Amino acid sequence: MALPEITDASFQAEVVESTTPTLVDFWAPWCGPCRMVGPVLEQIDAEREDLRVVKLNVDENQQTAAKFGVMSIPTMILFKDGQAVHQIVGAAPKPRIEQQLDAALVA
Repeated sequence: MALPEITDASFQAEVVESTTPTLVDFWAPWCGPCRMVGPVLEQIDAEREDLRVVKLNVDENQQTAAKFGVMSIPTMILFKDGQAVHQIVGAAPKPRIEQQLDAALVA
């Protein structure tokens, strides 16, 4: 199942105001590592009820990417209670992503 796409315009409502912790995947269609990590994030989204995963295309939504200092992609930022609480840069295997998410969600 494809992840929901968010934009600069919907970021505030979809992520900052969300009561559910949200992992934002900053990506671009031309980015090979982004395409590799995409299916992993779809699995995580499908398997977890304590977390939402959404995608933000950095080519089309440069304002939000710049606001959070996204310099390389893929970058995944976990937002909890409207705040960026953890960042993962680069494609990582599913166990490492889940380990970092679990630690950040408990904190």
